[in-house]
Amino acid sequence: MKKILFAILLTTILFNCKNTKKDNQTAQASDEATGLPESFEAKVDALVKQYQALEIFSGIVLVAEKGNPVYHKAFGLADREENRPNELTTLFDIGSMNKTFTSIIIKQLIAEGKLNYDSKLTSFIKGFEDPNVKKVDIDHLLNHESGFGDYHRDGYFDLPKSEKTIAAITERAKKDELFFEPGEEREYSNTGYILLGAVIEKVTGKSYFENVKERIINPLNLKNTYVENLDRFKDQRASGYLYSPLGVLEKNENLQDIPNPDGGFLSTTEDVMKFYRSYYYDDVLLTEDIKKEDPYFQQIRELPKGKAPISAGGFEGFNTVIFQVLSDDRSIIVFANMDEPVAEKLALGILMITRGQEPDEPKLPAIQNVNKAFKEKGTEYIENNFEELTTNFHPDDPKDIILNDLGYAYIFGANDIDSAIKLFELNTKLFPDIANSWDSLGEAYYKKGDNENALKYYKKALEIRPDLPSAKEMVKKLNN
Repeated sequence: MKKILFAILLTTILFNCKNTKKDNQTAQASDEATGLPESFEAKVDALVKQYQALEIFSGIVLVAEKGNPVYHKAFGLADREENRPNELTTLFDIGSMNKTFTSIIIKQLIAEGKLNYDSKLTSFIKGFEDPNVKKVDIDHLLNHESGFGDYHRDGYFDLPKSEKTIAAITERAKKDELFFEPGEEREYSNTGYILLGAVIEKVTGKSYFENVKERIINPLNLKNTYVENLDRFKDQRASGYLYSPLGVLEKNENLQDIPNPDGGFLSTTEDVMKFYRSYYYDDVLLTEDIKKEDPYFQQIRELPKGKAPISAGGFEGFNTVIFQVLSDDRSIIVFANMDEPVAEKLALGILMITRGQEPDEPKLPAIQNVNKAFKEKGTEYIENNFEELTTNFHPDDPKDIILNDLGYAYIFGANDIDSAIKLFELNTKLFPDIANSWDSLGEAYYKKGDNENALKYYKKALEIRPDLPSAKEMVKKLNN
């Protein structure tokens, strides 16, 4: 079964680095005025050029001290077809940074006495088919512990805009079966944040987007942050680009989504800096009383000097990130209109430079690295060097999807089933407990016309996951 990951991310990780073309517009201050390492600008320039040399970065980099930019440069093209350059004011899709907006509004409503962390979802939204949904509360949704998964499935991107709204997605979520008992596990859930948006609308009697504007955008005077009707910004926004598994650069227009509580706002690096500095340092969005009771703020207040929470967003073709060094009020922001995790890797490298450390050398994305090794050195080399080849991969994503996606690229993109079988066989060797690896191998043999091996591997998939629909269907078909 082909597994396509539409990752719209939000991570909040605490980082402590142990040892660990020409720009279009620039704005910077002297190293002496900032306390940054000597030749800071030149070192960041050199690091960015390494990423550009691999052709995996275009976008904007902002480093600021106490809200004042000391390095602000735009690189590469916002739109390659139109040869339109990125500029400091270019609008980027900030992905799951939206989730911070949503969580803030929920916490404001809790402070206003209109919600509680233990308020049940079904107190506001009715009609869920899974009886376990009655156990889901607001805290579960905020922390990805509800059991809901991701709504980007079953041909979602082919749906009309009218079927991608909060109301439409909520209606489909009512039919979802939870992956686990609420509160017992954690799985990243875009659906959960859509449901939080629906709760906000129910509680306030206003649209989610009105709430964002009235409660966040207007109070902070975010002049370049937009949450709806985004078609009007076609000439001001960046287009996203990604490499296919076989290394072909593609525009991500078919993967662009409309804004929702889980992702999709447009903003600039300076507006994102203003938003997160307010979130961390002042009481415009969240009062001191709210923060005192909030586990996340309790955690970050105990951080040693120099540690930095990170908030990131991304999907195929876009990646945005901010590291906020709380003790120094230093913001490191990277917007990339290329595939993740390039912004996160580059921002981490810049963070290391601010600490006087040597940044890690940029590498090709994991799937590109593996494909290059496959063509040049074969599967045995990949097997012996898999971890090294896949270091440039998002830490929250399972690595079995790398070979899985590459195998399907050889089937459907290169019409090379034999290469796909080699990659799928290696995947079952590296990840023998993943049912999807065996299912994919079964599919490749079926397409080759080898029904005996196809049945064998579909059955192996069902030994691991007896409810796997694709394998069940094919075993029934092949046994007839």
